[in-house]
Amino acid sequence: MAVHIHNPNVFHTHQRRLSHTSSSASPASYLFCRHSHAKYPRFICKSNNQDDYLIDAPVSVGDGFSFSGGKYSDQPSPSDEWLKQGKWVKAHRVGGSGVEAKDPIFGLTMGASSQASKDVFRWFCVESGNLDSPPVILIHGFPSQAYSYRKALPVLSKNYRAIAFDWLGFGFSDKPQAGYGFNYTLDEFVSSLESFIDEVTTSEVSLVVQGYFSTAAVKYARNRPEKIKNLILLNPPLTPEHAKLPSTLSVFSNFLLGEIFSQDPLRASDKPLTSCGPYKMKEDDAMVYRRPYLTSGSSGFALNAISRAMKKELKGYAEEMRTSLMDKNWKIPTTVCWGQRDKWLSYEGVEDFCKSSGHKLIELPMAGHHVQEDCGEELGGIISRIISKAALP
Repeated sequence: MAVHIHNPNVFHTHQRRLSHTSSSASPASYLFCRHSHAKYPRFICKSNNQDDYLIDAPVSVGDGFSFSGGKYSDQPSPSDEWLKQGKWVKAHRVGGSGVEAKDPIFGLTMGASSQASKDVFRWFCVESGNLDSPPVILIHGFPSQAYSYRKALPVLSKNYRAIAFDWLGFGFSDKPQAGYGFNYTLDEFVSSLESFIDEVTTSEVSLVVQGYFSTAAVKYARNRPEKIKNLILLNPPLTPEHAKLPSTLSVFSNFLLGEIFSQDPLRASDKPLTSCGPYKMKEDDAMVYRRPYLTSGSSGFALNAISRAMKKELKGYAEEMRTSLMDKNWKIPTTVCWGQRDKWLSYEGVEDFCKSSGHKLIELPMAGHHVQEDCGEELGGIISRIISKAALP
């Protein structure tokens, strides 16, 4: 849970299941203390049978709701290494009135990390491969990050220019408060995706998209078919039964409770990634996924906003996606890759849908909802083969 700051000299203690080596270890507690001469408030995380570690955050960069700059220790972390691999791309113009965002609970003005850019949003992306190679854009699901494609990127980079990005509101991309430049509706995700793709390449692209954000990617592809060479969907919501968020995600949309739960990095990152399939998260990977939630309240508020929008709009968008994919005029080569150990979306009806629509189905028996986490290298090979076969005359 993020640290609430009503007074910069007062800190509250929360219990949180957060361990140095395993997200499933016994509960750990944060002991918050500040000495008058200290430059940084020191958060000591104690857990049974584990070494203590610190989360230090400069008071000067607190964002009004939670600290910005928090980290596990002074040692280099996996999230630092991931950030070094990436870059920021500016795409999609900021809307709204331009006034400073305030948190939705206490009405406190948020810090810089929670404010929208003045003109164009910043997207974090990791790119590998030759710039002259055919582009493949990898789109993570809800909620996740570009980091989920870390194992597929090296495989794809051998023959393609592979680009994995963080959606606005996720990972290390901009996370404006809803109502202050971006409201996290699916329509906005469609238009922002168009802006991002137009910014990174003028060529046709192969799109790979996972989970619930498939609905936005298919709508973009329908609007801009001339830009899409191939479309590869990983466990998308293909049946009417799929058009309902699982409780693990819908809880973030609950009134007040959603704001609270979305500030807890274990509920916001660990649980959604590990409860929907066989994925066993390593602590080094968990540190990357938790980092945005530990460093700023903006990540949690963005999660809360997209969860509410998704809960409201998913049914209509999923139906529209099914209609588009079943349309006889749909000309984009489309492949569905399905992790059969998905605990959120049932496999029932998927095979029938692919047969009826004429789209290729690739079954992955050992993967769950987040296919790229469970078999990233294998997925990279599958994507490469799909694209190379499609390129044959």
